[in-house]
Amino acid sequence: QVQLVESGGGLVQAGGSLRLSCAASGRSFSRYALGWFRQAPGKEREFVARITLSTGSTNYADSVKGRFTISRDNAESTVYLQMNNLKPEDTAVYYCGANLHTLPSTQSNVEYWGQGTQVTVSS
Repeated sequence: QVQLVESGGGLVQAGGSLRLSCAASGRSFSRYALGWFRQAPGKEREFVARITLSTGSTNYADSVKGRFTISRDNAESTVYLQMNNLKPEDTAVYYCGANLHTLPSTQSNVEYWGQGTQVTVSS
């Protein structure tokens, strides 16, 4: 099993930046794939980005390509989401999800979740 703790959320003006962290504890961290998801009020949780920890391969939702960057530090068992040029529509609770057996891609296929961190972007 793996436990996930997100941090780094906050309030920022449009055009600003934030870096989210997802710290993992548990065995075999580098065998997992980790993803970032977000959920705005009244909406479903949606995929934002993911990284395969063993290879560093990344994927992004079209809505964040060119603005967000996912990265990892396997030695620290931490995954980051650098968010630049933030927009009000990026406002949501951001969740970290981890999978051992598949790539995290939808809310329904994530095996482990963190508790989430709030990101609010003001216009």
